[in-house]
Amino acid sequence: MRIQDDIQLDYCDVLLRPKRSALSSRSEVDVLRQYTFRWCPRVLQGTGIISANMFTTGTMQIAREMQKQHLFTALHKHYAAEELLAFLKDNAKLFGSNDLIFVSSGVSEADYEKLKTVMASGLVHNICIDVANGYSPYLVNYVQKVRKTWPECLIMAGNVVTGDMTEDLILSGADIVKVGIGPGSVCTTRKLTGVGRPQFSTVIECADAAHGVGGMICADGGCTVPGDVCKSFCAGADFVMLGGMLAGHEESAGELCVKHFQTDEVEMIDDKTCALHMEEKQFKKFYGMSSEYAQQAHYGGMKKYRASEGKVVEIPFRGPIEPTLLALLGGLRSCMTYIGAKRLKDMPKCATFYRVNRQLNNIFGEERN
Repeated sequence: MRIQDDIQLDYCDVLLRPKRSALSSRSEVDVLRQYTFRWCPRVLQGTGIISANMFTTGTMQIAREMQKQHLFTALHKHYAAEELLAFLKDNAKLFGSNDLIFVSSGVSEADYEKLKTVMASGLVHNICIDVANGYSPYLVNYVQKVRKTWPECLIMAGNVVTGDMTEDLILSGADIVKVGIGPGSVCTTRKLTGVGRPQFSTVIECADAAHGVGGMICADGGCTVPGDVCKSFCAGADFVMLGGMLAGHEESAGELCVKHFQTDEVEMIDDKTCALHMEEKQFKKFYGMSSEYAQQAHYGGMKKYRASEGKVVEIPFRGPIEPTLLALLGGLRSCMTYIGAKRLKDMPKCATFYRVNRQLNNIFGEERN
C-alpha cells in the first residue's frame, strides 16, 4: 500500500488567468481544428466537443444537431446494425460524410460482429470502444484486434485516468484515449468502489502522456458548465465528451414526465372559493449506463456478480438543444479571447491557472437553464 500525496485538482479548483491579447473580438478566434492522428491516415475538421455515447445523449437526433455546429457524436451501442446503416446512409447524403460520427462498441463477440456489419458498408470510419474499466486486459486486446481488422479507421478507446495506461492504449492501436473514471453526473463508481481521480489532474497527466507518443485524449465526464469545457481544452484535452450537459433536450432520449407543483399564488375558483395555484413542469429521465435502470432496460437485468454504478435523475426539460450548443461555443470563443488563443489548438499554450477555493457568487441562487 502507498499514498500519492501530490495535489489532485478538479475543474472547480481552478480558474483561468486572463492575459493581454491582440484579439479584439470573439469573431477573430477559430474554434474549428484540423485533427491528424497517429494511426488513422485521415484528417478531420471540427470542434472537439463530443456527445457521449449514452442512451440518452448518443442519439441520431442529437447527432444531426451536433453536426450543424461541426461537433462530434458517439452514437450509443444499443442501435441495431440496420438502424445504424439507415441513419449513416441518410446522414451522408445530408452532410456529405459521416466524419463527425463515431459508432460505439463494447468488447464482446456480439459487439464485434455488429461492428463488422456496420464497417463493411464503408459509410463510417470512426469507432468508439467503450468499457467502464480500461485497465482490464480485454480492452487492449480488443483495440489491437480492431486495429488489425480496420488499419485505417479512427479508434477512440477508454476509460483510464493515468498516463501509463494512456500510452499503452495508444501504442496498442488507439488514436484517442477516453480519460475519466467516476466524474460523470450520473456515475456512482467513486461512491461504490472508492476508485477514481479528480478530472482536471487526470486530463493534465493523460494529455501529456498521449501527446508524447503521438496520440490524443478525450476528457470524458465532469463538465457541468461551459467554463469546464474551456478548462479541459486548456489542460490539454483534444476532445471533450459531454453527457449531462446535453441531456434533457428535445433531441435527447429518455422518458418525458409531467409533475405538478404547488405555488404561493392564489387563484379564485368562484366568489367564495380560492385555491393555491398549481404549476406544471416537464422533466426528462437521464441515467448512467451502469445503473440498475439501464441494466434492466438494455441488458435484461443486473447480473448477480455486479452492483449498480449509476443513478437515475430527472432533468427539467430544456427544449431544443441548439441554444445549449451555441452557448457552449460562445463560451469557448470568449475564453479564447480572454487568454489570447487564436486557435483551439493554442489554448494549452496560452493557459495559466489560479488555484481557488471558490468560483461563483451564488447569493441569488444557482442559475437554472
